[in-house]
Amino acid sequence: MTAIFATALGPILAANTLTLSVWFNMNFTYVALLTGYYLLGVGFAAIFFVPSGRIWGKRHLFIIGTIILIFSSAWGGASGKSYTSLLWARIIQGVGTAPFESLVNAAVGDLYFVHQRGVRMAFTNLAVFGGAFFTPVVVGKITHTIGWSWTFYLVAIFTAISLFGVIFLCPETSFRRDTRLNTDMAADSGRESTSQDEPEKDVGPYSQTTAIEAGSAASTASSRPKKTYTESLALFDGRKTDESFFKLLFRPFPLFAQPAFLWATLIQGTMIGWTVFIGVILAAVFLGPPRWWSEVETGYAYVGPFVGAVMGFAIAGGLADWSATWLTKRNGGVYEPEFRIFLVIPQLIFGCMGLYGFAVTSQGPYHYVVPIMFFAFEVCGMVIGAVASSLYIVDAYRKYNTHLLALSNCFQASSV
Repeated sequence: MTAIFATALGPILAANTLTLSVWFNMNFTYVALLTGYYLLGVGFAAIFFVPSGRIWGKRHLFIIGTIILIFSSAWGGASGKSYTSLLWARIIQGVGTAPFESLVNAAVGDLYFVHQRGVRMAFTNLAVFGGAFFTPVVVGKITHTIGWSWTFYLVAIFTAISLFGVIFLCPETSFRRDTRLNTDMAADSGRESTSQDEPEKDVGPYSQTTAIEAGSAASTASSRPKKTYTESLALFDGRKTDESFFKLLFRPFPLFAQPAFLWATLIQGTMIGWTVFIGVILAAVFLGPPRWWSEVETGYAYVGPFVGAVMGFAIAGGLADWSATWLTKRNGGVYEPEFRIFLVIPQLIFGCMGLYGFAVTSQGPYHYVVPIMFFAFEVCGMVIGAVASSLYIVDAYRKYNTHLLALSNCFQASSV
């Protein structure tokens, strides 16, 4: 739930562009920069949060991020006539969002076996992107009824409520795990690994065998006692890796040169960057001539991309595990992480159709439904691409999977 509120902050100003332009007596460019600097905060903070998550786990970052979001959202609503104050509030909001942008997908890899990740990764991305695109639908009405500042105040209120859920219902997902439980990777038999160690070689068939092996390993797992509920509420419970913070801090940058990470960054970051760009110009497209929409109508236009996010979830969720299972059978029962790349085919179809279609129809003599429909297709392709790249990196490079979103966030910030 907190991840939904966090990622919803990105496009929260999409329906408010004209309102804020008049409020601050500035042109659209300065209002668009409020989203750009928000993404800058996300990308900057992710660089530091990723190594912290690898060393001390994800729970403390989810809690800290939620607290930052409460404070910064209240700050944004109270910024009044000060554009500079709102700008800094947006930057700090980006900092609070970074743990949810960078670590939620990695948590899926912590919690589920290979053959269980497809649908869950798709659902995670639906929660993130669906929440982001549903937000402007209600923001336009909120702005028109009680003022734009309440779009921030309401986020602060609901995020404060969800903080209790994060504290009491979100235990740590990273831990030092017995090697036998890492059934989707090979490791030295005498070494205890972390929950995100890099696979040296894929070793298991993509089938029920993985779950059977896991059950057998779990039944003979180490004798460490299970944590009590009270113990699970601790902010920290020890290191998850012996690697140094600074080594992990600078690791994402050389990963740009690694083909798999370069591909995953581009396949995810480019589509997300285009989605943000369309969201920024959407107000100019519909608020100006020839349509002259209000912020309420512009907000309702985001029903299209929300439906697109649901479509992306349905397609990615339906194909991710099915396609990997089918390809595994054709590969003699041996699963390869590259089978996840199959999803780029529907991404290519929907993403390109959406981008080119929106460009052609947004200013032409077409009914407003047409560009909104193409925006939905673009978002559909974006969700499928995000699922494909996340699944591939989680399956093939568990040790480095948290760095993918850090790279993607940096790419988005630089592009916007």
